[in-house]
Amino acid sequence: MSDKRRTLLIVEDDPALQKQMRWAFDQYDTVVASNRDEAIAQIRRYEPAVVTMDLGLPPAPDDVTEGFRLLGEILALMPDTKVIVLTGQHDRENAVRAVGMGAYDFFAKPFEPEMLVLTLERAFRLYDLQQDNRRLKMQQGSALSGVITRDPGMLRVCRLVEKVASANVTVMLLGESGTGKEVLARGLHELSPRRNERFVAINCAAIPENLLESELFGYEKGAFTGAVKQTLGKIEVANKGTLFLDEIGDLPMPLQAKLLRFLQERVIERIGGREEIPVDVRIICATHQDVKGLIQTGRFREDLYYRLAEIVVDIPALRDRDGDAVLLAHAFVQRFAASNGRGTMTLTDDAVQAIESHRWPGNIRELENAIKRSVIMADGNCISADDIGVGDGTVEEGELEALNLRVVRDEAERRAVIRVMARVNGNVARAAEVLGISRPTLYDLMNRFGLKKETST
Repeated sequence: MSDKRRTLLIVEDDPALQKQMRWAFDQYDTVVASNRDEAIAQIRRYEPAVVTMDLGLPPAPDDVTEGFRLLGEILALMPDTKVIVLTGQHDRENAVRAVGMGAYDFFAKPFEPEMLVLTLERAFRLYDLQQDNRRLKMQQGSALSGVITRDPGMLRVCRLVEKVASANVTVMLLGESGTGKEVLARGLHELSPRRNERFVAINCAAIPENLLESELFGYEKGAFTGAVKQTLGKIEVANKGTLFLDEIGDLPMPLQAKLLRFLQERVIERIGGREEIPVDVRIICATHQDVKGLIQTGRFREDLYYRLAEIVVDIPALRDRDGDAVLLAHAFVQRFAASNGRGTMTLTDDAVQAIESHRWPGNIRELENAIKRSVIMADGNCISADDIGVGDGTVEEGELEALNLRVVRDEAERRAVIRVMARVNGNVARAAEVLGISRPTLYDLMNRFGLKKETST
């Protein structure tokens, strides 16, 4: 069985070239159009992800007016469709104009089919990424719908959050700055039985030590100079709800002792007060620091750690989330383009490559800032690597090969065969059973990958 082939629309008025292109791109389900009206009809019928089109179309093939009119109509009907414009050898000015209007790329005639196929594959891949992102954004009713990811590690984090949300336990979120700790904390609250009560957040690193105690525990009128009225602390304000203590690793030692007593007794005393006030609140805390390292150096109480870390959630850095940087970048482009009135904007290939190759030490926060800046500063509706300002966007041959699905599939199959053959000590019959394939198929795979059968029974 073969997978359903992708639809490619070819807009070309030369019958000979139409035939040549259909033959060259036979891996796609190609449909053709000879003029603007036919092209629009095919667009409405098939809704193709990718279109190749000549700018010179009837009734005036030597003029680009009809081609640019069609390009504008395609992008108006289906803004996400990737249009690859085919131009004359020396017609760079119109090619650049087409890209400025929103075309995905351009190729000069005569073109090399192998090179154009590479661009087609990348166009399909970008279209799929954008559609996946749109589907994720349209998910409603999930408190974690703001978490955009396809990375298996991050998906496991989301499943863990969903699992522990309903349990009345303290949760510690560990991860680098900018990895989305507060988003997950809010998700924990929204998925919990306390969702209808308040979610109160406080950053322990952002408030001076002499003020943090009163922020957390509140104070009575006259407790100190300037205390002109009774003021509730964040813990008391969050009663029946959730209190999020961000950067808990920066909590001063005296306050650690006081917080530990609250966690043990579930009562607080306001500064200057003598009355014990019971508070029912769920605690979620987060830090980017190595808490166990802080314990070893005497900067964090071990008993407090075990009170706070009933459940520990390790959030992976963006650089460790396969494919998420580009997925998030597309989401940010759409968000900031809409909020800044920039219409439909897209990332160029070199921008995607730069995003994929950058380490993003500031994680999602750094990526978000970079995309917001590039949306504002970009001259047209295409964002390049220069606009983003990270990396050079150079696509090396090896990197292009790594994006080829056949190469990826072959490598995965080769590794699976090697692992299974090792586990069954070369028993081909057993290996075929484990892999779920026939013995002849396994022999074919072994021959293709140059693997020798060491032993068999």
